[in-house]
Amino acid sequence: MSNARDEKLRFSVSLVTQGSHRFYTLTMPSDVLARTCFVTTRNEDPKQGFQRVLDRERAQQIADYIDTGFGTIPNSIVLSAQPDAELAVLGRGKTIEFSDTKRAFLVLDGQHRVYGFSLAKTSLRVPVVIYNGLSRQDETRLFIDINTKQRPVPNELLLDIKRLADYESDHEKLMGVVFDYFCDKQDSPLLGLMSPAARSSGKLSRVTFYAGLKPLVPVFGDSDADGIYEALRSYIKAFQDSAGARKIELAITNPTIFRAILMLFPDIASRVKDRYGAEYNHANFTEVLAPMFGRLKVSILKKPGNSPKALYDSLLKSLQTNFTL
Repeated sequence: MSNARDEKLRFSVSLVTQGSHRFYTLTMPSDVLARTCFVTTRNEDPKQGFQRVLDRERAQQIADYIDTGFGTIPNSIVLSAQPDAELAVLGRGKTIEFSDTKRAFLVLDGQHRVYGFSLAKTSLRVPVVIYNGLSRQDETRLFIDINTKQRPVPNELLLDIKRLADYESDHEKLMGVVFDYFCDKQDSPLLGLMSPAARSSGKLSRVTFYAGLKPLVPVFGDSDADGIYEALRSYIKAFQDSAGARKIELAITNPTIFRAILMLFPDIASRVKDRYGAEYNHANFTEVLAPMFGRLKVSILKKPGNSPKALYDSLLKSLQTNFTL
């Protein structure tokens, strides 16, 4: 590879044919990618193009990951050579040469990674795929195909395997244990109603459970997973039983209902504490919930809508009483 940035750069490549397309595979230093790639034909300046089109925070996370010295990004960056690249094939097709210029390649896939490379202090070798001679229509179609055919890993699965990689935050570790308790314990009111690693109709996913529990973690203070489970178990069971006693069919696995019920927990728990002290058991929760269910419109839980906050507001309104002397 030439060291002169204002001259030509050369890299060894392999030619690959897939269907009607041919492309070159190679590895390239990330700093070369950062200075020769752009993300849209509508921006004159490549650097500004990245900043206008993409998420800088996400790119900075990639840069920080690289700069730790432990980062590895094996996925190929997919590029389309532009006229400014003056790309040429040399040495019986084993080498390509192109101009070290700021608009040499349009990024078809890996935009945030390339943007992250431009923010990183460290350079590393990156797998690259280069298409040459594509029309603007070809580039657009490839971009659409690449970004619609790939399916991301479900968030439910990512949360489930984070512990294996030791990537969980302290809150995630705590919520993971509580989730497992509700999933596995025989006295759990959600036993058989939870799906740890995937979305499943009629079951609570890990994503929904974490979304409901996360705002409550500060409420529990220094409580451990056992304490959180016992309080929430009693509360959820009381909510289910109170609904059943009034012949209200409660779809506890509905994400809107589940998250609204957890949002209501601090309001109910504070009333329990005022009346009975820190005795967060089934009986005490049931007593506090009784007036609310007496005023609650059945239709609210039958047709909860899609907003946990709106449903929470309705439940809270039914909980509150009008005090007069």
